[in-house]
Amino acid sequence: MNIGDKVRLVHGREEGIIYAFLPRNVVEIEIEDGFRIPVLRNEVVTISPVESQRMQKDREISTASAKSDVIVPRNAPFAEKGIYMAFVSINDKSLTVHLVNNTDWILPFTASSVVNQVQTGLAAGVLLPRQSQKLTEVLMKDFEDWPVFGFNILYFREGKYILPQPLNKRIKCRAQSFYKSKKKAPVLDKEAFVYQLDEESLKKEPISSDINAVALKESLLRGTEKEEVKVGKPEEIVDLHIEKLIEDPSRISKDNIVKTQLSVFEENLEKAIANGMDEITFIHGAGSGALKNELHKRLSKNRHVAYFKDALKDKFGYGATLVKIK
Repeated sequence: MNIGDKVRLVHGREEGIIYAFLPRNVVEIEIEDGFRIPVLRNEVVTISPVESQRMQKDREISTASAKSDVIVPRNAPFAEKGIYMAFVSINDKSLTVHLVNNTDWILPFTASSVVNQVQTGLAAGVLLPRQSQKLTEVLMKDFEDWPVFGFNILYFREGKYILPQPLNKRIKCRAQSFYKSKKKAPVLDKEAFVYQLDEESLKKEPISSDINAVALKESLLRGTEKEEVKVGKPEEIVDLHIEKLIEDPSRISKDNIVKTQLSVFEENLEKAIANGMDEITFIHGAGSGALKNELHKRLSKNRHVAYFKDALKDKFGYGATLVKIK
């Protein structure tokens, strides 16, 4: 038995995932409701991937039949898209992170987190159709310090087919988009913050269905090694005047102007930090001082900023801020 294995209780109907091994031959099982229960090791048995897939299909057919008198056809359309990353709230402080396969593909995958250009493996394996895999847990209070989540995913199915190209995806959670992504997560059937990893159109190329096992193994192993995440380096001076950012500022509202300026500021600051720059300057103008105050407020909360000050006074007066990065 290993952490992440699917198991069922010998003297009960509960099923779950092995979450941890505890002293005195006890294992901690996370059941479907998200609760964790301690169980003696000899009181659980592992469920093989084949059996798990069969049971899942049986449950889907049973559920569909209960909702409708229509019999589920065996030759239903093949679901090609529907790979998700989902954050499920355990309580108001923490969330569990899941990889969700709502397609009919079998997905060999690796999942990792990247902090300061160092990659740490979270999970690797084969994700069956209509299944999910818990990857890790995160705390809401650490939101700004959450890592970049990386995924390397291959596609497989038996028989002849046109194989999509491998899916390589990096996700960095931003507050503005994160809180707008809440909906019911497929497969998990729970409210969650959901990102679709295969959102773009799948690019396909004819490939033999005889997959080289060695190449597949190497592809998976590469995902567990340390690698650098390449982020474009910003200019040393970034002008936030709205006419420098969009072609026709007259078409957007004042609120959207400020949102656009702040978005460009955040993006370039993060790029500067990621690229190890010593400093970056933002030209915000003098004006009412509202934009400057908001920038300074955000800079004061960023742990990667050593200090900031008015810059280029001879040219911009008090309309620019120099940011010194740790």
